[in-house]
Amino acid sequence: MEKEFRFIGKETPRKDAGEIVRGKAKFIDDLKLTGMLYGKILRSPHPHALIKEIDASRAKKIDGVKAVLTYKEIPGWRAGLPSHIGVLDRKVRFVGDAVALVAAETEEIAEEALELIDVHYEPLQAVYDVEEAMKPGALQLYTQFPGNVFPLACPWMGPNSLQEVVMGDVEKGFAESDIIVEGTCTYENIPNPLPLESPGVIASWEGPEELTVWSSSQCPYLLKVTLHYAMGRINVRSIAAHCGGSFGTKVMPWHLVFYAAALAKAARKPVKLCYTKAEHFAAFTLRLGSRFSGRVGIKKDGSVMAVSGDWFINAGFCSDAAQGMVAVGCGEVQLMVRCANWNIKPKLVCTNRNASKMVRGYGGQELEAAFIPVLTMALEKAGLDPFEFFKKNYVKPGDGYYWRDGNWWVCRGINYEKVMEKGAEVFGWKDKWKGWLKPTSVSGTKRTGVGVGMHGNADVGEDVSEAYVRLDPDATAVIYSCVSEHGTGQRSSLCKMVAEVLKLPVERISMAPPDSLVNPYEFGPVGSRGTYAIGSAVIRAAEDARQKLLEKSAPLLDTRPEELDTEDGMIFIKGRNDKKIPWKAGIGFDRTCFGYGRFEPDFTVPNFMMIFVEVEVDTETGKIDLRRVVAATDVGQVIDSQSLTNQLHGCLGSAGLDSAIFEESVLDKKLGRILNPNMLDYKWRTFLELPAFDTVILETPFQTHLFKSIGVGEIVTSPAPPAVLMAVSNAIGKRLAEYPLTPDKILRALGKVKENKARSTQ
Repeated sequence: MEKEFRFIGKETPRKDAGEIVRGKAKFIDDLKLTGMLYGKILRSPHPHALIKEIDASRAKKIDGVKAVLTYKEIPGWRAGLPSHIGVLDRKVRFVGDAVALVAAETEEIAEEALELIDVHYEPLQAVYDVEEAMKPGALQLYTQFPGNVFPLACPWMGPNSLQEVVMGDVEKGFAESDIIVEGTCTYENIPNPLPLESPGVIASWEGPEELTVWSSSQCPYLLKVTLHYAMGRINVRSIAAHCGGSFGTKVMPWHLVFYAAALAKAARKPVKLCYTKAEHFAAFTLRLGSRFSGRVGIKKDGSVMAVSGDWFINAGFCSDAAQGMVAVGCGEVQLMVRCANWNIKPKLVCTNRNASKMVRGYGGQELEAAFIPVLTMALEKAGLDPFEFFKKNYVKPGDGYYWRDGNWWVCRGINYEKVMEKGAEVFGWKDKWKGWLKPTSVSGTKRTGVGVGMHGNADVGEDVSEAYVRLDPDATAVIYSCVSEHGTGQRSSLCKMVAEVLKLPVERISMAPPDSLVNPYEFGPVGSRGTYAIGSAVIRAAEDARQKLLEKSAPLLDTRPEELDTEDGMIFIKGRNDKKIPWKAGIGFDRTCFGYGRFEPDFTVPNFMMIFVEVEVDTETGKIDLRRVVAATDVGQVIDSQSLTNQLHGCLGSAGLDSAIFEESVLDKKLGRILNPNMLDYKWRTFLELPAFDTVILETPFQTHLFKSIGVGEIVTSPAPPAVLMAVSNAIGKRLAEYPLTPDKILRALGKVKENKARSTQ
């Protein structure tokens, strides 16, 4: 029977659409406080060095400069996992590392002051490759991390956070395998997700232990909690401006807050610090570098018998989320490939490049982009169709897996085979797939090839959400949930859920600003958790408020609460229209009605996404054109079709599919500098270059909440890079094992150019 909803699944304008298109939406750079100063950062030109001397006396004498800080004057705040990063340090660890901070009345004055700070460095040996960094002779970035290896424990994921994939007996599994392959693949091109708005914060001290922070944060409450512990248990109020897109990178920018808060404390005035676009490119955080080297054993029928290997992870100069990404990646690889025998050993390494933090794809994309090409070597030997392999081997209802908390969970989700088959049909997979390393078609120098990728994630039900819903006598409702708008329309979707529960027009539902002072605890819209986790808390709060409304109204209608219903601000007995009362009568004109909802973590309903891609490769120039993409998934119930479609289209850029083709931060390993920190040299797809993009979306009810739906945003990018690698390899008839697939790599694989040993971008 078809589900009938008044608002859910229907196209409705976003709640914030009007203010965005009219330029009324407030982004961080639009905010200005009385007496506010502007912060700037002096950055290191060296990838690894000690500061021998630093003299800021000339900078302090400039009119309009209100604070200048070096490592000698900063507070002792520390963050990272485990705690290892302060505000400033005498040692700098990447080109762009903060050396000194300035707060001034204008940005121009602050920049002038930076030029007058004299610094003398003692350069140290730098290291960029993970295996080189672990060698006994490598210079150590931190004394507390011998061998430049970070510990893998992630306390905020629980005392037994997943640190490896080890189970069964891999030697027995390999002995029972018909085919065993061994190989290495690297996903180390550090693509920049690059949301259009550069990250920024404003910090203002209201007292010695009272800090208010405005930020372009995706997760303002999580930022509050992080700062509370990192800054010595102070009281933090965290307010989010419009985020302008995040792609995971602006979840909790504590390092920006460190700089701004230290300057604000010294100057005794609010300080705004916003990165320039060049800083955003070259000094902000990037995706983890990933390299998998190992073996895979399978049966001829496609059953995976054993997987073993080393997962080398380049965290850059510091880590505050990498351990969590390792834990999630180790869980997600199990969702994609059912296997009884595993021995994957991650090694999280610090190097002299930008730090790696949260990025959409969060661990699973990094591991699978490097692991799947090794896995498919076995499929090639067995002559197996990769689509049929993925369809067979993903985790199905009743199957188990270890998740990020180190606990064993059993899937109670749905079977995705129907949507996978529909996706293959829409794409034309059976006609286009010609076999491994075989093009679909050849026309002169142009060859087409196809590939398919698969990804799943159980973090749709991660972490805690709390929400309140307030009913007012005028038949309006307010949602209290600390969710910022980060480009996906999540706040509008939550309003639609509450409107459906209360049977009120969406126009009568609003949300409180994303301010930790007025909202309850909320982890944030990450990991596709917005629909299930946050949605569940908001739905329960609305149901609780509705129940209280009916309880208050029952005596007025001389009946029991369960006999009542409400619609469009009127309360009535079910099945009768002869007597109605407005909310004002039920609630009372001088009171409001509050409901509370809470969601507890649930890792039993993973979501899955299958991506089909078709590429055309010019064997004369090495250029790759993406011709078509088909994204197939099941969402249980569509909440908002436009938001969903936009999420799926987001697989292309933002460090997603295009990180397999041209998105690349080019690192010069001689100088330690990123060579393309601008919108001209960093290659991005424009609207004129978009491929044909089709979506296949089914709606099979999930065991989640009232609307039986589940989110998909996090998993959209992850299947795409290995699918592209597969498609290009098939097109040119040569196996490729390194991203991105720039023309020089294609021509090298075809034997048309010689190997360039001096190339230093990887």
